[in-house]
Amino acid sequence: MYNVLIADDHAVVRYGLSSLIGEQPNFKVVDQAANGTDTYLRVERGDIDILVMDLSMPPGESGLITTQRIHDQFPNVRILILSMHEEQEYINQAIHNGAMSYVLKSSSDDELLHALTALSNGDTYIDKNIKISKTDLEQINSGDVNVSLKSYNALSKRERDVLPLVTLGYSNKEIAAELFISTKTVEAHKASIMHKLKLHSRADLIRYAVHHHLIDI
Repeated sequence: MYNVLIADDHAVVRYGLSSLIGEQPNFKVVDQAANGTDTYLRVERGDIDILVMDLSMPPGESGLITTQRIHDQFPNVRILILSMHEEQEYINQAIHNGAMSYVLKSSSDDELLHALTALSNGDTYIDKNIKISKTDLEQINSGDVNVSLKSYNALSKRERDVLPLVTLGYSNKEIAAELFISTKTVEAHKASIMHKLKLHSRADLIRYAVHHHLIDI
């Protein structure tokens, strides 16, 4: 039995996916999340085999960033992106960041079920309506690091948890409660984030996060 986490910012979508996936043998929907931060925290708690996730779950962390963070820290979690984004740049980046499957929300339920079956067998699956060219494969397999994100990549795992919450205006107390850490630890993380990114205010941090597509607003 494969434990599935569903992440989407729309409750009706989460309900529909839970019903569809729950009817399939060998798959059990064990939890849901509505944003990137909660998705990462739920995966961090363990027992998730397959993550079915949207790329756009505003306001909060970009699904592309969440995909990369989960893949880097929990490589055994198989990530299936279910998105309205049909642009090739999103598809290529999602796969490059660690997604094993990419399915369009505009496709039939069968595409999602085919993807789940493939993932349960340890195989990748790309929606049949998506065409991957040789150039796309080169971009997907590229090991180049985005120079503009070198500073972001220097942030610790927990600092990356804190960053989107700061940009959304959460108080230190609220961030502490969300991440199960102390307010003093939150303050330390915020100071470290600003130092590493060479920023001076929350407004600067918001501009940085939006410019580098770290969050969806």
